[in-house]
Amino acid sequence: MKHDVEVQKIAQALFVINKHAKTAPEPKQLYQLKKQAIEQLLKEKKAFKKGLHFSNHPKLSNQHSTVLIKVGDYCFHIPPAKEDLKQLEHLGSLDQTYRNPPVKMSLSQAKRLICQYINWKQEKPKSASAKKQRSSYYVPSSLGKMEWPPVRSKKK
Repeated sequence: MKHDVEVQKIAQALFVINKHAKTAPEPKQLYQLKKQAIEQLLKEKKAFKKGLHFSNHPKLSNQHSTVLIKVGDYCFHIPPAKEDLKQLEHLGSLDQTYRNPPVKMSLSQAKRLICQYINWKQEKPKSASAKKQRSSYYVPSSLGKMEWPPVRSKKK
């Protein structure tokens, strides 16, 4: 029973991550989390490959297929491996009437759950200040340090 609840929670987290990745300006990290989590689920036999679907987004005007993955009550698509193209049944076009069940989970909660599941540690990007080196001719600006209007020194 606990196993089913865990898989369902992971599937919900994957759904949230996938939904946000589709609209994110830089979705690479989110898709990487999705891919690693699905690979882990497939390895543990908590998810299975149902078949191939034609993609709704052809690459360079060429039709290609994606692998349909079933995790709990949710379905996801991932790019196929060469073996998938040879072994899996082709299911044709996507079923436009099917929708995954809605989820109420924040993106941060979903990422935390998936990161725990796949034991993933995020590499911290190097700070911009470490890359940026100042010139040896750098002179700090005196703008904003002067008094305005100028104060005359009082001579007696």
